[in-house]
Amino acid sequence: MLFAVATSATLRPFVDGFTVMLAKISAEVIHAGGGACLRTGAVLAKPDYTFAMEIRDGCNGINVVILLWAAILAYPAPWLLRAAGLLFALTGIQAANLARVISLYYIGQYSASLFDFAHHYLWETLIILDGIVVFGIWSKLVMRRKVNAEAPR
Repeated sequence: MLFAVATSATLRPFVDGFTVMLAKISAEVIHAGGGACLRTGAVLAKPDYTFAMEIRDGCNGINVVILLWAAILAYPAPWLLRAAGLLFALTGIQAANLARVISLYYIGQYSASLFDFAHHYLWETLIILDGIVVFGIWSKLVMRRKVNAEAPR
């Protein structure tokens, strides 16, 4: 349900804007690290145009964030902790996704086959594992808080 809502025409401008923002932040981090990158919309390109990549749906991390949000919202926790979990999930997934985009930008400049492997297999697995880890950390914190609240004083 959440995925259908997030990919609906109503939220399309938000999703597209988020993707462009991810590309902008990626380009700024590349520049801050001394690298060279041109950005147009959601496209990152090497200045000599020998390599370019476009961040699309599925590459912007929103699908994993939505899946994680669904798990957090379904978890039996107080609403304030669920809200904190939603923020933690967004931050955790997007931090990993930023590393993903930047690494793919550099990998793609040197090897198309390695780029394809890293893009379709390596990073897909790592982002899913990140989602599992983020949920595990959050749910453990929720359970610890619940146990501490129920402990006799």
